[in-house]
Amino acid sequence: MTDNNTNNSGGGGNAGLAFIVGGIVVVLAIVAYFVFARGGMAPESKDIDVDVNLPEVSAPAVPTVN
Repeated sequence: MTDNNTNNSGGGGNAGLAFIVGGIVVVLAIVAYFVFARGGMAPESKDIDVDVNLPEVSAPAVPTVN
């Protein structure tokens, strides 16, 4: 029998990837909090008063046919 087993079942390189993915999840959670909950800030109330005064426009006179 041979003692040469090439079955590598270790996953040693995944710790760095898990750290990066975890950091991305935390950053996205913080961004989502500020986007959806507005960070606990009260919304500003803006007083918008629009006054539109346009000059009266009349249609041109229709020529009469003789």
